[in-house]
Amino acid sequence: MDSPPNAARPSDSSLNAARRTRELAVVAEETVDVLVVGLGATGAGAALDAASRGLSVAAIDAHDLAFGTSRFSSKLIHGGLRYLAKGQVGIARESAVERGVLLRRTAPHLVKAHPYVLPLTPEVSRSRAELLMTGYRLGDGLRAAAGTPRRLLPGPSRLTAARAHTLAPMLSEDGLRGGLLSWDGRVYDDARLVVAIARTAAAYGARILTRCRALELTGAGAKVRDELTGAEFGIRARTVINAAGVWAGLLDPRVSLRPSRGTHLVLRPGTLPGLLSGLHIPIPGESSRFALVLPQADGRVHVGLTDEPLDGPVPDVPEAPEEDIRTLLSVLNTVLAAPVTREAVAGAYAGLRPLLAAGGRTADVSRRHAVYADGGKADGGVVTVVGGKLTTYRRMAADAVDRAISVGNLPAGRSRTASIPLVGAVRDHGAVTPRTGAGAGRPPERLVARHGVEAAAVHELVRAHPEEVGLGITMGELMWSVAHEGALDADDLLDRRTRIGLVPEDRAAALPAARAAFNR
Repeated sequence: MDSPPNAARPSDSSLNAARRTRELAVVAEETVDVLVVGLGATGAGAALDAASRGLSVAAIDAHDLAFGTSRFSSKLIHGGLRYLAKGQVGIARESAVERGVLLRRTAPHLVKAHPYVLPLTPEVSRSRAELLMTGYRLGDGLRAAAGTPRRLLPGPSRLTAARAHTLAPMLSEDGLRGGLLSWDGRVYDDARLVVAIARTAAAYGARILTRCRALELTGAGAKVRDELTGAEFGIRARTVINAAGVWAGLLDPRVSLRPSRGTHLVLRPGTLPGLLSGLHIPIPGESSRFALVLPQADGRVHVGLTDEPLDGPVPDVPEAPEEDIRTLLSVLNTVLAAPVTREAVAGAYAGLRPLLAAGGRTADVSRRHAVYADGGKADGGVVTVVGGKLTTYRRMAADAVDRAISVGNLPAGRSRTASIPLVGAVRDHGAVTPRTGAGAGRPPERLVARHGVEAAAVHELVRAHPEEVGLGITMGELMWSVAHEGALDADDLLDRRTRIGLVPEDRAAALPAARAAFNR
């Protein structure tokens, strides 16, 4: 596929403090086509979408890349089976299409198929099991319709009790009559996905500026404060995209959100030994909601997910209440031979879903997204995108940029991001040129899973700085994040470039090394 005449060409994807300083000086003097506020998945996606169409872009965030909801997901890239069960065919189809885009083209290094076992315990009647299998087959039909091949995403099947126990040895054998095996997408690390999107946007010319807080938005730009220095300045723009997620309503009074809290547990390595697949555990009293158990590459296991309405102001980082922890443990223990105790919970985290306001329970609110825009203004307008979910970030971003182009009468063609591989993916059709190491030997699979084709270059740093800082992460990897992934302080390294910070004791142990990485 050839690039359209006005499309930008990729260049350097490295984000770091020096680049931030240079681009802050420039952005205060120029007028950009699009200013994006918020650098979660959707905001970073909007920056990439607009920049790859040839538009000039500045993208800001008050904190860091993936600071908000995007790093607190279940790490599922799913095909929308739950939405299909509720008759939301459009959302289900959109999810399946976007899952296929990530698996096949844009992020195959970060997004892979993963198996999930739903244990058939006495609490799951035979009629319900048949209904669930029918749903899995319909979901497989969505996969086929989206053009995702079976080699990337296998179909569902039934398991004998022995096979279910092989994949999940900790399951109670009492009354276990088998399991249902399904496959869906999962992202290696949701925060790393956002970093890859932002770096790809930077390679297409977007100015990615973290620690820059939008104090006020208008259709002509924003008043901004540099959170590192306290300096305030203006950014002039022909259009503005508000992609601030659960905080979008603070910048746009038209937006009415009903955030819900999703809590996950982080179980210590060895808590569920031998777990080879994810688990879907029916939540008692619910017909179409399941708890998720997902083993991680670092040996930990994540268990989620609650869905509780958030009352009051939206915090920067939400707390995981003890009640949510007890609830998730109770659900988990319904299928285990030996119950998991509170002591096995090494950490917990909570994310806030930016749901559109609606009646009923937050668990039943649609995950559709919406785009709001001011029209007919000589200086363009503010476009706000809210709702949605991680899987469909690219479509949300494209819709927001489409509206911005229309409102601002900007000269740009259609979205190209469905065919632009992210940093770390195989080079193709004008994608970012990966950094490669020469003569360093094959990098470990752990580095390949985190960095894709950049793993060889990262491996060179690891060989020079092999000191382990936690969870197998080395000083060399922290140094790479400082030089190329936009990390500005130890929090960025521990909480987003790696996930060491999910467990407080691990975080405390790694903190000195994270601070030292900025002086190497």
